Amino acid sequence: MSHNGYRMPAYDALLVLGFGGPENPEDVIPFLENVLRGRNVPQQRLMAVADHYYHFGGRSPINDQCRALIAALKPHLDLPIYWGNRNWHPMLEETMRRMAQDGIQRALVFVTSAYSSYSACRQYLEDIERARMAVGPGAPVCEKLRHFYSHPGFVEPNAAHLRAALASAPGAPVLFTAHSIPLEMARTSKYVEQLDEAARLISAAAGVSEYRLVYQSRSGPPQQPWLEPDILKALEETRAAGAEAVVVAPIGFISDHMEVLYDLDYEAAHHCATLGLKMVRAGTAGTHPRFIEMIVELVGERRAGLISADPCRQDCCPAPVRPAAAPPASLRTP
Repeated sequence: MSHNGYRMPAYDALLVLGFGGPENPEDVIPFLENVLRGRNVPQQRLMAVADHYYHFGGRSPINDQCRALIAALKPHLDLPIYWGNRNWHPMLEETMRRMAQDGIQRALVFVTSAYSSYSACRQYLEDIERARMAVGPGAPVCEKLRHFYSHPGFVEPNAAHLRAALASAPGAPVLFTAHSIPLEMARTSKYVEQLDEAARLISAAAGVSEYRLVYQSRSGPPQQPWLEPDILKALEETRAAGAEAVVVAPIGFISDHMEVLYDLDYEAAHHCATLGLKMVRAGTAGTHPRFIEMIVELVGERRAGLISADPCRQDCCPAPVRPAAAPPASLRTP
């Protein structure tokens, strides 16, 4: 394929790269130990997070959601689709080794995060290079697709789900939620800027004029500043302002994984019940047809050699300096 006389590289696979999650109670502790490897996090904290998974039978829904995403993509792509995870099986290195054995030379990578930050962008790039080095000379070249927080294929499904939620709570205030991250990490990326833009686009598409961006799933030590306001505090303020219902839309996530289920559907919903506040939770993009179409479009952009489709600068989203005992921002993801 050529573009303005320049021959574009051919891609022979798509790699879906996710966070991973346990699939049975026996997986929970090893999975969390993978998430926390190299960090000095108290055992008490690890067990507290493990309880979130045990509350749902020890199984995160995220692997099934990745399987569903891949199944929905297959009819629309002429490339084989591989799947690897950062923290649980199928592990990225295992998948990279299989790709090499299959003769894959150059793959595009869809990372299951719409935004940029160290944990949602740069760390995945580091994971890819680490896996390639482990596999050796036969490992395929892997090129990450761009961030898609403002793509119509992400905005439209979220707006549709928001409209459906508002139909159950007409006139209710809207709280958009995203994963909180340490302020130091936020300073090294465009995470907040991108969330603000996504919230603006989704609210406009849904016909919502007033909304608030809040954060959930904080996991760091109390002395470390993270993005605020927290969802639970925001719910209290919403009720204090006189609202009888609220719509919560988790635009920071692409599927209803554990943080959505536990932190919103369980924890936030319980908090709303104590406040006397009706909560309606909007859905995520999931396998919405327009979202699937978007991924196909992102692949097409890179195949066409569009400069705007280049995902990141070499120095994007650098790792922040963390206190020695701080867990990663993604401790409770997903």
